[in-house]
Amino acid sequence: MFPRLIARHLIDLARQYPVVTVTGPRQSGKTTLLRRTFPDKPYVNLEALDTRAHFLADPRGFLARYPDGAIFDEFQRVPDLPSWLQVLVDEAPTPGRFLLTGSQQLEVMSRVSQSLAGRTALLKLLPLSLEELGNAGIHPTVDRMLHAGGYPRIHAQGIDPGQMLADYFDTFVQRDLRQLAEVRDLSLFERFVRLCAGRIGQLLNLNNLAADTGVSQPTARAWLALLEASYVIFLLQPRHANLRKRLVRSPKLYFHDVGLASFLVGINDESQIATHPLRGPLFENLVVSEAVKWHFNRGRRPQLSFYRDSNGLEVDLLIERPVRPLAIEIKSGATVSDNMLVALRRHAAADPQAASIRMLVHGGDLDATLSGVWLVSLPHFSIALEHSESATESGSA
Repeated sequence: MFPRLIARHLIDLARQYPVVTVTGPRQSGKTTLLRRTFPDKPYVNLEALDTRAHFLADPRGFLARYPDGAIFDEFQRVPDLPSWLQVLVDEAPTPGRFLLTGSQQLEVMSRVSQSLAGRTALLKLLPLSLEELGNAGIHPTVDRMLHAGGYPRIHAQGIDPGQMLADYFDTFVQRDLRQLAEVRDLSLFERFVRLCAGRIGQLLNLNNLAADTGVSQPTARAWLALLEASYVIFLLQPRHANLRKRLVRSPKLYFHDVGLASFLVGINDESQIATHPLRGPLFENLVVSEAVKWHFNRGRRPQLSFYRDSNGLEVDLLIERPVRPLAIEIKSGATVSDNMLVALRRHAAADPQAASIRMLVHGGDLDATLSGVWLVSLPHFSIALEHSESATESGSA
């Protein structure tokens, strides 16, 4: 139902590499993507206990059943599989022979770097972007997207976001994290994740987060790493430039799926979004995550950061590029006012090398240019990112 933008890059890479590895959170559509893109490839689900048992009992005989390759789903469940694949692709490096998926970022990267370095291409598939939903004829309102997020099943099957995300958190997030490292007190861990959701868009203060949870700082640091490894959260780093002004060094915390963040802060219905005190941070989270998806869906590694100095000047998102870097301010309000542009103007004076294009992404419908700043509505954000690569500084959005 949802054509994925990353599919074209997946096909291109499968023509060049003997192995292609697709990582991303559970339920983001990795299996569907590979099976639809390569319908003739045998599919092997390594979540199944009997399948794993067959491999462990006779790896050579198991792989002999797939001489032309296969799709191996959740390959991190079989830690030795990459080593066996290395032998096979070194003997016969046929492009696109094996296709792998994995949901645990650290384990996947560890296995790939040990055995498949130079033999596999890597792609990351996140939940649906607004661009992908629009391509499928679905155009959610801002509040709907803040509540529902981008997991495909919610939009494909009309599932209540609260129910699906509760099930997701209980059966996938906690299970995966407990497999990666022992979490003895699940109630404390759940409190930790909910506190993370309440801090989206804020500078990460690990001491305060640990204290509010009731755990030690090393435990909080370990749990944060686990959430990153399972594609639940990501950290946006500050821009470090050779400036005389003192810049902050702490990253900001975001969720890969804004719907999951909304669920974790207690939003049960879309009607709660409009007046919720976290609507602004949730909107900011949505825009930043859309920028991440835009890059991943095009097979790129995003070079994203934010700016904040000791005087309180902050710009929400910087996109670094060899040419035409962007500075982006994010405001959830539907009415654009001149004071929304103050930070961008001050930033232009403080760090003129950081951006050649400045953009305000807002919650209204206006798409225009004001005093050299692109005013971009959320539904047109992906188009603006595309256009910004070829536009001049004075071009329109």
